[in-house]
Amino acid sequence: MDRLDQAQISVPGLEIRVLERCTSTNAVLLAEDAAHPVLLAAEVQTGGRGRRGRKWHSAPGAGATFSILRRMRCAARRLSGLSLAVGVAAARALRALGAGAVALKWPNDLLVGEAKLGGILIETRQQGSATSVVVGIGINCRRRPAQGARLRRRAISLEALLRPAPARNAVIAAVAREVLRALEAFERSGLPGFVDDWRALHAHEGQRLRVRLDDGHSVSGFADGVAPDGALRLRTRSGTREVSSGRVVSARAARAPRARAA
Repeated sequence: MDRLDQAQISVPGLEIRVLERCTSTNAVLLAEDAAHPVLLAAEVQTGGRGRRGRKWHSAPGAGATFSILRRMRCAARRLSGLSLAVGVAAARALRALGAGAVALKWPNDLLVGEAKLGGILIETRQQGSATSVVVGIGINCRRRPAQGARLRRRAISLEALLRPAPARNAVIAAVAREVLRALEAFERSGLPGFVDDWRALHAHEGQRLRVRLDDGHSVSGFADGVAPDGALRLRTRSGTREVSSGRVVSARAARAPRARAA
C-alpha cells in the first residue's frame, strides 16, 4: 500500500504532520492552540467521527483521512454554511484529479451517483475574537468490500473511478490546497461566493427530497438551492421552506408543484 508521507504532502501555508494512529485527527487538533494553520493526517483513527457522533471507519491504507486547523477572524455564528464551501472545494479538487462525476449531498457528503465517496466534519472552538476551525475530511481511496454494509449505504472509492488511482498523499495535498483557499475566501465574504457552485454540484438539485429533522419529523419538497446561511431550500406546496439541520433520507426525480399564492 502507498504510505502516508509528510514529505509528499506539500501545501503552501500549512504545517504538515502525519501520525500512524490517533483517536481522531479532529480531536487532536481541537486540543491544540496552534496559531498557524496545520494539517494532520493519520493512517488509522480509532475514534473517527462523522456528523451527529456517527463513527468514521479508517482502515490502514484505504483512505485519505485528515484534518485542517485554521483560525478564522470571525465569530462562530458567522461560520454557518462553512461545510458547504468546504464541500465545493473538495469536489473541485477531486474533479481536477479526474473524478469528474463527484457531486455534493447536503450538507456534507461527497457522492458519485448515490454512492458515498467521502464526508466532511467541521468543529470549532472560540478563542477571543477569533474561532479555531477544524475541518475533518475522509475520502475513500481504495476498495473495501465490506464498507457499504458497515455504513448501511452504498460506498465507492477513487480506485473504482480512476485508473490508475492517485496516491493518497496526492489526494490529500490537492484537496487541502483547495480547502485552504476556500477558508480564506469564506473568511472574507462568507457563503454567498460559493452558493452558485454548490448548487451546480448538488447531486439532488430539483429532485423531490425527504429530509428527517433533528426532532424526528420529516419534511418533503423539491431541492431549490441553499439560503445564505447554508440552510437547504425546499419548494413545497405551501411555499419555500428552509431546513437548517437534518438528513436527506430519500431523493427522486419528479415534477415540482407550483407554490400557492400568498
